[in-house]
Amino acid sequence: MSTGEAATARPPRIFLVHGPTPIVRIPALDDIVGTSVWIKRDDATSGAESGNKIRKLEFLLADAKARGARVVVTCGGLQSNHARATALTCAQIGLRSILLLRVPDPERARAAPLALEGNVLLDRLAGAEIRFVSPAEYRERGAMLEQARADSEDRGVRAYVVPEGGSNGLGSLGYVEAMREVRGQMELGLAGDGAPFDIVAHACGSGGTAAGVALGAARFGVARTTWAFAVCDDRAYFTKTIARIAVEARGFVPDLPELAFVEPSEGAPRGAEGQLAARVVVDDRAKGPAYGSMSDEQKRFLVRVARATGLVLDPVYTGKAMFGLAQAVDRGEVPRDGRVLFLHTGGLPGLLAQGEDLRDAIG
Repeated sequence: MSTGEAATARPPRIFLVHGPTPIVRIPALDDIVGTSVWIKRDDATSGAESGNKIRKLEFLLADAKARGARVVVTCGGLQSNHARATALTCAQIGLRSILLLRVPDPERARAAPLALEGNVLLDRLAGAEIRFVSPAEYRERGAMLEQARADSEDRGVRAYVVPEGGSNGLGSLGYVEAMREVRGQMELGLAGDGAPFDIVAHACGSGGTAAGVALGAARFGVARTTWAFAVCDDRAYFTKTIARIAVEARGFVPDLPELAFVEPSEGAPRGAEGQLAARVVVDDRAKGPAYGSMSDEQKRFLVRVARATGLVLDPVYTGKAMFGLAQAVDRGEVPRDGRVLFLHTGGLPGLLAQGEDLRDAIG
């Protein structure tokens, strides 16, 4: 399908991404992972705000502006890439931001000076208002976001809620459009011979990128299957979440395809080209000990990749996803003679706040 063929009118959009982001191949990475890996460098979508989140924010912040919002409310962990991207992009377009950030002990966090490192440093530089919430409170984050919005509007300031990770149907359109971008690069010969990839692989933390990639990869003939490596929660949770977001996305763009969730053993079929079904694998076997935490084996893998290739992955998202991809190849679920597009979603500022966690692996 030509990139010039429009499915239908798209919702308003603010262009934030410095694109198209490059697609590169590093032979030494092929040797580590065990198959041919092309990397979509969405860690290069912009400057300090770069990463996958600003593709979603192009649509979400356009909606906020269209609705007359003056402040944007969102949430995440203390070192949230999404919160940082939201804070910086809001500052670019003249909006304030309120960030509800999860910490183990909010009272203690409020009493002590906040460590200015990683994403938190960038949040503060952007002028974001940071509010600490406990893990228990965070489980009710939808209600907390709505309460923050209502409180702002009670003070006469119109507010707009961006969900965790920017992950709803509107935000997912950012990755439908990213796959249109990839198709254009394929047609220009910038990703091999232009044939569809066997899979598009990426990390999955809130489901919006996964939904958009799956819908867009099928819509524009990028890959036969998309493979979402969960970094938290489990396969059942993300299957339900991705399916819901895809339904919401079709509310904006009705001709997007349906999704079909398949087992990892069915994940990379070989066969005829043409219009490709939106086949999705959700793989929760590489999520590590917990969100934001890697196993020792995963840490060693992250360091090995950096030293052999110069490619910097992060411990929360991309490191786990690349590790999971290598495991899938070892298990025979992804063919060794296949072609994989790996979506590098960024995360460098968060990595810079976790150096001590990697000390033993670095040596």
